[in-house]
Amino acid sequence: MSLDNNAAVTTQVVSPLAMLYKRESETPNDHYMTQPSAEGPRTFTWAQTMEQARRLAARINTYRYPKGTRIAILGKNTAEWIVTDIAIMLSGNVSVPIFATAGKDTISYVLEHAECPMMFVGKLDNYKAAHEATFDELVTVSFPYPGIETKVAWDEFTDIEPLDKSPIPDLNDIMTIIYTSGSTGQPKGVVHTYQTICWAAQNSLHAMSVTNQDRAMSYLPLAHITERVLVELASIYSGMTLHFVESLDTFTRDVKSCQPTLFISVPRLWTKFKMGVLAKIPQKKLKFLLSIPLIGKKVAKKIREELGLGSARLWASGSAPLAPSTIEWFHKIGIDISEGWGMTENCAYGTSSVPFRVDKIGAIGSAYEGVTIRIAQDGEIQVKSPCNMVGYYKDQEKTSGVFTNDEYLRTGDKGRMDEEGFIYITGRLKDIFKTEKGKYVAPAPIESKIMETSIVEQVCVTGTSLAQPIALLVLSEEARKHSKEAVVQTLTAMLTSINETLESHARLDRIVIFKEEWSIENDLLTPTLKVKRHIIEEKFKSVIVGEHSDKIVWVD
Repeated sequence: MSLDNNAAVTTQVVSPLAMLYKRESETPNDHYMTQPSAEGPRTFTWAQTMEQARRLAARINTYRYPKGTRIAILGKNTAEWIVTDIAIMLSGNVSVPIFATAGKDTISYVLEHAECPMMFVGKLDNYKAAHEATFDELVTVSFPYPGIETKVAWDEFTDIEPLDKSPIPDLNDIMTIIYTSGSTGQPKGVVHTYQTICWAAQNSLHAMSVTNQDRAMSYLPLAHITERVLVELASIYSGMTLHFVESLDTFTRDVKSCQPTLFISVPRLWTKFKMGVLAKIPQKKLKFLLSIPLIGKKVAKKIREELGLGSARLWASGSAPLAPSTIEWFHKIGIDISEGWGMTENCAYGTSSVPFRVDKIGAIGSAYEGVTIRIAQDGEIQVKSPCNMVGYYKDQEKTSGVFTNDEYLRTGDKGRMDEEGFIYITGRLKDIFKTEKGKYVAPAPIESKIMETSIVEQVCVTGTSLAQPIALLVLSEEARKHSKEAVVQTLTAMLTSINETLESHARLDRIVIFKEEWSIENDLLTPTLKVKRHIIEEKFKSVIVGEHSDKIVWVD
């Protein structure tokens, strides 16, 4: 089955630089970005943004790199990240973003693989990896924040007359190489031209009805395709304002200051928001309050305001499936989370659930305008659109393998499509494992059922060569305050309930509870907060294959 959606598609791509020149000349004093800092918020108009970018570009040009040279950006989201990205475009070069959480090996690999002679370094939690990954010939430039040690400081680098030319790139030129977050091994460099990535960004404006009156938080990694397309580039095309986060500790304050009208997040953070609310108002009390007509509306409004989302008109979630029960929970407090789906390889522009529909909770939406999606015979979701990548950098073999003969992108996701064209993901082809009985099990649907239990924060179902699958999980912060007896009782009931819905070969033998939270820092989550299944299976192999008599097993 396939769905071809070609209504109202923007086919004429305009380069982001052309849009920036327009804003620079027509609305130079309009507010574009707000960057909070210890000294107070700094604001950037379009003119100020472009002046800084032109200075950076002029300095980059003094190095006389060949056109199309790859220049790396390593750092958390800041206004300077955006300015630097624009400057790399202005100088005719190619941006190579690196996740701020990347370790030494990943940074070194990307710099070497992309042959980057220059790297801009921004705010990081730990600068050790960045320092260890640098080499003698690499020019490093710091963003203007304390504690960043590089060869050249921002103020020195920008102490030059601004570039006075306004070049327009060929749309077939490479704009960026985005290295995947490496959940399955070494990162792959996904190549996007101005044509591919900007086509997605321009069309996203129609899908989300974005205007210059909108405000968005830029806090998910700009090194990731979703933030790049739906936030950075979308802001350039629409004229909406961007706000950044000073630190993790100031996140709620900064969201409240922004009052975003568009708010995109990932399942892990939506779950944490929910847990934060329930820590203040127990579910039983909240359910009662929401059931009272007038009081319920006031309570829901108050919760939205406390989250900083009182002005939002659109909420979205991507990166991984969000439990339907979580979407339903937020719906009851007036936050309608629309799930979307895409990959780095197709500019995160695959499907959308906008406008939100209660009857389609659990679906990742239907195809965006201009996107054709089909379900292959083996259940794989395959996609064709003008925003599919050019290929993997320096890897023709993997590029050839990821496209079908008729130019559909093999996504690796399994799914089904209903009669209205809405798609439901049923798992990843590579995640499906075989038990010792020779039976195949798809973990994603089971994990989704487990995540409906409020005391569970993270889960990974595994079982290669085991008699029966097992579930590895981490409890929520609130659940850790409960007694072991209460947790065991809840999880035992959940285990029985879920197993009743599964075929005999897929039923869970036991649940293993880990004390340590899975995180980016301990290498069990990708920078986009997806579980690194292969790393978890390898790290906890002795626990997975060990013999346990209890159905609920606790591991330190």
